[in-house]
Amino acid sequence: MTQATFPFSAIVEQTQLKTALLLCAVDPSLGGVLIRGDKGTAKSTAARALTDILPLIKRVAGCAFNCAPGSPYQHCETCNAEHATAQADSVPFITLPLGATEDRVIGTLDLEQALKGGQRVFKPGLLAAAHRGILYIDEVNLLPDHLVDVLLDAAAMGVNAVQREGLSVAHPARFTLIGTMNLEEGDLRPQLLDRFGLMVEVTAPRDKVLRSEVVRRRIAFEANPTAYAAAWMLEQQALRRQLATAQQLLPEVTLDDALLDLISHLCCEFEVASLRADIVMHKAARALAALEGRSQVAPKDVRGAAELVLPHRRRRKPFEQPGLDQDQLDELMQQATQPPDPGESDDAEDTERENDEDNGESEDQQQVFAAASAGHVRKIEVDAVANRYASGKRSTAPDAPRGRVIRAVPDQNPSSLAVGATLRSAALRGSDDFQVTKNDLHQQIRTGKTANLILFVVDASGSMAAQRRMEAVKGAVLSLLTDAYQQRDEVAVIGFSGKSAQLLLPPTRSVDLAEQNLRELPTGGRTPLPHALSLALETLEKTAMPPLLVLLSDGRANVALHVGNDPWQESLRFAGLLAERGVPALVLDTESGYLRLGRARQLAQALGAECLTLEELSAENLALTVRGCIK
Repeated sequence: MTQATFPFSAIVEQTQLKTALLLCAVDPSLGGVLIRGDKGTAKSTAARALTDILPLIKRVAGCAFNCAPGSPYQHCETCNAEHATAQADSVPFITLPLGATEDRVIGTLDLEQALKGGQRVFKPGLLAAAHRGILYIDEVNLLPDHLVDVLLDAAAMGVNAVQREGLSVAHPARFTLIGTMNLEEGDLRPQLLDRFGLMVEVTAPRDKVLRSEVVRRRIAFEANPTAYAAAWMLEQQALRRQLATAQQLLPEVTLDDALLDLISHLCCEFEVASLRADIVMHKAARALAALEGRSQVAPKDVRGAAELVLPHRRRRKPFEQPGLDQDQLDELMQQATQPPDPGESDDAEDTERENDEDNGESEDQQQVFAAASAGHVRKIEVDAVANRYASGKRSTAPDAPRGRVIRAVPDQNPSSLAVGATLRSAALRGSDDFQVTKNDLHQQIRTGKTANLILFVVDASGSMAAQRRMEAVKGAVLSLLTDAYQQRDEVAVIGFSGKSAQLLLPPTRSVDLAEQNLRELPTGGRTPLPHALSLALETLEKTAMPPLLVLLSDGRANVALHVGNDPWQESLRFAGLLAERGVPALVLDTESGYLRLGRARQLAQALGAECLTLEELSAENLALTVRGCIK
C-alpha cells in the first residue's frame, strides 16, 4: 500500500515555490527547479507532493525505460513485445541518493545474464527510470562530482550514453530535475546551477499565525495521513484539472517580439552571461500564461519568470550571493511598459548623481576594515598522502571510492566489482563447466582526488589594528578561500583577539559563510595566540578529513591560556603538538614596520611549516606547496 504524501494544496504560503513547481509540470523542458533554504522549510515536502497532482501519462506496465507510446526504445523488450499495451500511470518520481554509485545511476552490465547466457545485457539505472518523470535530489549541493558530471551529460543531450564493460548503449533520459539544498553545506558547481531552469529561495514564516497553522496541519497529517489527504481531495483535483488544461493550452500560447526584446534586455541589464536564461525565461513566461488560462503572454508573466530564472544566474564569482534587486526589476519593467517623460530624465540623472555623491561621503566616514582586492587566486598544493575522504580536487587519494581504476585485487566481498578480472579468474581455472565463485571476485582499486579541511586561524588583535594591514590580511584569506571554493574543500575560521579565541565558523563547505564571518571580524585588543592554537588542535581532532592549518599572525602572543604561564612558550608548545600530529600548516607573517621580532617565523619552525609575508603572498601566480604527513 502506497503511503500518502502531504497534499500539495495544503502547503501554507510558499507561493513562489509552488508556482515554480507547477511551471515545471506545465512545461517539463524548463529544466527543473532548485529549492534553496534553511532546514525545516518544506523543501522536500513540496517536491514530493507535486507528483500527486500531475496528470497521468501513458506507459507500458513493467517498462524499465518509461518509453513514450508509439516511439519505444529500440532495445526495450517490454514495449517492443507483440501485445504491449500502454495504460495510464502516475509520473515517475525517482530519488537519487547521495551515496549512489555511478553504475546505479547510468546503468551497467547485467552480470547475472552475462554469467548465465554469456550475453551482454544492459541493466537500466535511475536515469532510465526517471525518463518522462522527475529526478529528485535532496541536498544536491553534496552530490559527488562524478555524479554531477553524469547529470550534466544527460541534461545537455536528453540521452544517457553508456560505454563500459563491452557495452555501447544510448537511451532517452529526459527528466525534470528537482533539487533541494541548504546553503550552509556549500554551493553548487556553476555548470549544474545553470542547468536548473528555475530557482526559489524559501524561508520559514515569520508570522506566528502562519507558523502555528503549519504546525497544526503537519500534526494532523501525521496523526492520520489517509484521512488528511482525503480532506484536501477537492483542492487537489482542482489543481490537476488546472495543470491538464495548461499543458493542452501551452502550444497555443504566444509571446510577441516586444516582450522577447524585454526578456533579452533584462538579461543584459542583470549581467547574465548564459543564453540559457533568455530561453528559459521565454518558456517560463508562456507557462505562467498557460497556468492562468491565457493564450497571450503579458508583461507580468515576464516579470514573474525573471524572478525565478535570473537570481541564480547572476552569480559570476565566489562569495557573490545569488539574488535579484527587486527595485531595479521594477524600474526596468516600468521603463519597458511606460516610456519615461523626456522632461523628467534630467531630474532623474541629477538625483542619481546626488545619491552617488552621498554614498561616497558615507563610505569615507565608515571605519569598518574591508578586505583588500584579492588579486590572483593563490593556490595551495598539499604534498601529502590522503586516504578515503570526501570527494574534492586537492589531495591525491591512492585508495579513493571513485576515480580512475588502476588495478584489481582479489576480494570476496567487493564494493566495486572488477568484472573483467573476475571473469578472467574464473576462466583461468580451465573447467568445462564455467562458473564464477567467491574466490574469483575482484575489487576495483581507484586513484582520485579528495577534499581537505582548511582551518583559517586569523589574528584580529590590536597589534594588527592598522587598517591597511587588516585589509591586506582579509584580502589574502579571500584569495585562499577562492581556491578552497574551486577545490571543493571544507573550511573553518577561528578568530582571536582580546582574552580568548572563538570558532567563528565550524567546518562547512560554504565558503560564503566563511567570507561573511571574515568581513565582520572585529579588530582590537590583546593577542591570545595560545588560546587560538589550542582551539585549532581541538577542532582538527574532531574531523576525519585531511586537515590544513593556515595561520595569519605576527606571533606577538601576550595572553596565556593558563594564569602564570609564558604566552609565547605556550604558543610554541601547542605548535609542537600540531606538528606531532602531522598537520600540514602555512604561516602568513603579518608583522610590519622596521622593527620586527620574527616571532611568526619561529612559530612556523615549531609547526614544521612554511612562513611567508603578506608581501610574498601577493606575488603573481604564487602556488603554495604545503608539506606534511597526514596521519
